[in-house]
Amino acid sequence: MLRLKHRITFKRKNMYLTSETKREIFEKHGKSVTDTGSSEGQIALFTFRIAHLTEHLKKNKKDFSTQRALVSLVGKRRRLLDYLAKIDIERYRHIVKELGLRR
Repeated sequence: MLRLKHRITFKRKNMYLTSETKREIFEKHGKSVTDTGSSEGQIALFTFRIAHLTEHLKKNKKDFSTQRALVSLVGKRRRLLDYLAKIDIERYRHIVKELGLRR
């Protein structure tokens, strides 16, 4: 068998989600910059990614793999919001109001 030793690497010039962007999101919505696992930080990150994918799908209507990823992200965010509402309703209300989510 012939093995490929070359790896294809892609360099994105316009990355929408840089480490600085993530840091800002977790700093603003999470407990701290290093606490990336908090529910509020994860919900804010999912919301940012959902907004980006929504804009992409407005331009590329037939991109079905992105559409599937978007539906998956919305489901993950919904489950996290349900969890947060069950655990601490005040934190839930605060993050929904802060991000401008409907419910």
